[in-house]
Amino acid sequence: MTGIRNVAIAAAVTLNLVASAQAQEWPAKPVRIVTGTAGNFNDIVARHFAVLLSARWNQPVFVENRTGAGLTIGTAVAAQAAPDGYTLLVSDRTALAAAPTLNKSLPYEPSRDLAPISLVAKAPMILVARPSVRAADLREFIDYVRRQPQPVHFGDAGPATVPHVANEHFKHLVGANLTSVHYKGSPASMMALLAGEVSAGFMLVPVVLPHLKAGKVKAYAITSEKRFSGAPDVPSVLELGMPELESQYWLALLAPARTPQAIIQKVHRDAVEILNSPATREMLLAQGAEPAPGTPAELAAFIRSETAKWKQVIEAAQMRLD
Repeated sequence: MTGIRNVAIAAAVTLNLVASAQAQEWPAKPVRIVTGTAGNFNDIVARHFAVLLSARWNQPVFVENRTGAGLTIGTAVAAQAAPDGYTLLVSDRTALAAAPTLNKSLPYEPSRDLAPISLVAKAPMILVARPSVRAADLREFIDYVRRQPQPVHFGDAGPATVPHVANEHFKHLVGANLTSVHYKGSPASMMALLAGEVSAGFMLVPVVLPHLKAGKVKAYAITSEKRFSGAPDVPSVLELGMPELESQYWLALLAPARTPQAIIQKVHRDAVEILNSPATREMLLAQGAEPAPGTPAELAAFIRSETAKWKQVIEAAQMRLD
């Protein structure tokens, strides 16, 4: 038995040495970061990482955009890639935590096919309404949407998007009498609100701020645990005593499952340093987000928690994409 144990220990040591050597030699060629549509928030973040990681690694790091079905196509591409450290992924809440419930079948399973590296950023939404809505604060607004004889129209960015899920979450959580109206993106839903096509909605911060500052909409709450530095006058749902309304869009950095741990750890260290830099914080704030670095284990637990949370909402609203 002692001999077998010694062989096992020697094998483990050998594997660790091989992994360490791989990490020291890596990257020996260009690295790709797979993400979704060019020009979107996820793409802006991926390209920011690509520039800074390329400078650190002395190797080209390029972004590969995979368009369609949100970020699920790009996530599937990364999940099926070779686990050699030369494919990374910037994906989001929808593809990682909502899609498994929204779709009957996916070509990937996040916990099985992807290796978490770090949460990257969180982007809260602001619950806004037209100035004509007779409610001065969140509690009054909840009473308002409960007592309307006809459903209040809430705009969203399209079926199963984060704002749509937030609308449905709000509806079922507070018993609101509302109907979600789908538009092609957050800017379009904001324009619909300004035009009076809808009365309210959960909107991403950069879309809201210019109109909020101009007095064209009123804000009731921001859907984060604390106030957002880009909109300091808007109270958080936590301070308003309704933490259950917390709902944020988020991005994460991952790799294919079975990517060597030594490489995962190196990417994690570099990514966290980038996320903690003032330049990255400034870039994210301009996009209505804040950095949210963490460990691989924390990201894995976070994705599990988010998946369970939004599964309940999606099933209650009977939302499906296929």
